Amino acid sequence: MLVRQNVWELGGDWADPILWYARAVGALRPKPLNDRTSWRFWAGMHGYHQGLWEFYGYKAPAEQVPAQADFDEFWQQCQHGSWYFLPWHRGYLIGFEKLIRSTVVTLGGPPDWTLPYWNYFKPGQDGLPPAFGSPDWPDGTGNNPLFIEQRWGPGDPSQPGKVFVPLDAVNLDAMDVHEFTGVASGGDRGFGGIDTGFEHGGTKHGDIESQPHPVTAGLDPIFWLHHANIDRLWQSWRQSDSQNTDPEEASWKKGPASLGQHKFVVPLPDGSPWEYTPEQMSDFAGVGYTYSDFSPAGAPLAAVAGRTATSSGAVAMARSTGATVEVLGANAQSLPVAGKGAETSVQLDARTHTKVAARLAAGPAPGARAEQVFLNLENVRGYSDATVLQVYLQFAGKDGAPSFERQVGSIGLFGITKATESDTGHAGDGLSYALNITKPYSEFAGSGTADLAKVGVRLQAVAPVQQSADVSVGRISIVRQGD
Repeated sequence: MLVRQNVWELGGDWADPILWYARAVGALRPKPLNDRTSWRFWAGMHGYHQGLWEFYGYKAPAEQVPAQADFDEFWQQCQHGSWYFLPWHRGYLIGFEKLIRSTVVTLGGPPDWTLPYWNYFKPGQDGLPPAFGSPDWPDGTGNNPLFIEQRWGPGDPSQPGKVFVPLDAVNLDAMDVHEFTGVASGGDRGFGGIDTGFEHGGTKHGDIESQPHPVTAGLDPIFWLHHANIDRLWQSWRQSDSQNTDPEEASWKKGPASLGQHKFVVPLPDGSPWEYTPEQMSDFAGVGYTYSDFSPAGAPLAAVAGRTATSSGAVAMARSTGATVEVLGANAQSLPVAGKGAETSVQLDARTHTKVAARLAAGPAPGARAEQVFLNLENVRGYSDATVLQVYLQFAGKDGAPSFERQVGSIGLFGITKATESDTGHAGDGLSYALNITKPYSEFAGSGTADLAKVGVRLQAVAPVQQSADVSVGRISIVRQGD
């Protein structure tokens, strides 16, 4: 059984698995774009945007993309905003790992090479692994294939290697959501996403998916270690609770090909196609590898809003499927986002709020669905895929009582350009996000000192948003989900 190891725990910045990875990447990069075993061909399978690829120097303007048959079969098939997100990427990683291992063996390396994973949630491991942040090989010579000058991420723009994952903008809340499949109507999207057919650029992401990476991401060697961690978290979620199971619907198990849509297929190291289904990827015992550690963050997870405590102290499951979703209120107009962020307020319907507050205070009856509250950011449009916005709720005090503010999550605008352009298979309506705000809303509703008329919403950009990016949120609403 092959074991994928933590990249930060391999024994050194340039431990053998990293060194062989760099050598393999260096061997694959010069291959032609239309070669099924080339570095760029594999990146194109995840996503391709001609303008971005040419702008960042990944493709020459006169260079030809793969032949139409290969383009249609292999390219632009990654599943996002879809309940196929996890199984598609698992097969994609398996195929990629086979290609790298085959290349490593050709270069004289070990036949059991495996792809490391980057667990940025583990204390002290949120920084970019050093080998990926240095332009030099271990001997000091330049042209390190793991170093990408165009890499996007927080840090000093003048030092492309100083990239880290902003842990105040990402979290493991998804690990405490018990339903794989969520709803598209404004409530919980579920751990794995909403029920879709083949969806290359969906606008509503599942809880485990809601983190950013741009369309050029497959060209960055660190991308694959990030997705290995997401793959690891999928199995960690399944092991953590007997309720956490993959979908049983035939349309999920057999994949979109069973619906007459695009099959899941990647090339093998010899260039021949390998087809796979979500059902095959769901059988972790049969995928041919495991991970050195399944602990999500290297420490126990804190309780999050995916489970709601009842008045008796018991825990009620927050189920999504079949739930009623009802709007409590919305802001008045579209909200431009530039510079450090933006602010608005959501007017609440007093009658609906009173009902929700009472249900939150009482807790659900035995076997009933737990009441939940979500903040929806709808029709988010613009041209800044690397932007991350931290989201805060603001509750005003009444009769002189102090106001208070709570951070309720963050959103990454990965895919916003594609979702904004109407010629990419979508209507150009932008992305939509649903953040679970049950805990802070319950605190606000039960305080007795808060203004019940409205809730403030503040969006704080992790890095300044350029005015030219034209980022805006079409509507911000608060909804309840329950029986």
